[in-house]
Formats: sequence, C-alpha cells, structure tokens
Amino acid sequence: MSPERGDDVAPPPVDGEWRLRFATNEAAKKRSELGAETPGNTRRCFEALRGDPASRSDPDRQHRLRGRLATGNRGGRDCPQWEHAVTAGGRVRHLVDEARRTVYFVYASPRHPKDTE
Repeated sequence: MSPERGDDVAPPPVDGEWRLRFATNEAAKKRSELGAETPGNTRRCFEALRGDPASRSDPDRQHRLRGRLATGNRGGRDCPQWEHAVTAGGRVRHLVDEARRTVYFVYASPRHPKDTE
C-alpha cells in the first residue's frame, strides 16, 4: 500500500528522533520517486530531519525558506517551513511543528520546485 497524506514516513522514530509525516498525497507519491532516483541521498536527508529538522549547520543543504514561503499552516497552526536539498535539483520541503516534535513533508521531488526560481 502506498503512503498517503497523514501517514508516517518509515521507519518509525526512535530514541528522541523527530516524527516524519506526509502533509500531502503528492509529497508521499513524489518521495517514492526521489527515493528511487537517489536512495542514498534521500536516506541521509531523512536521517538529518529526524535528528534536527531546523539545523543551521549546513545552510547550503538545509535552510529555512523566506518571504511568503517562510511559514506554512498545518492543522490551524503556523509552522516554520524549511527546505532540504537532497540533490542538485531534488528537494524536500517540510514544516517543523516543535510542539508535536513532528516534521510534515509538504513537497518532495527529484525536481526543484518552481516557486523559488
């Protein structure tokens, strides 16, 4: 069964890791494409997001979005929106819900999103 909106991203979190969930059906579908094209990079991305989804240690790889993309709404709550560069073009865009220690994937694709060009 393919993952859908609201589903957890496998495997489940352990030992204080953040929970990863799909915010949209499209993110769930495209995450599969991203993983098929670049499994190693996708795995490293997910490990980084489980550990610290708002890390500023490598701004070329992971950064908070700015302007109109700086926040997104999830369940009536505004959350900071971040982007992780999986490859030169592949991206995972996510909302960080600190209160729930949950990361919501709103975009995942082997292609760069058009709204930041």
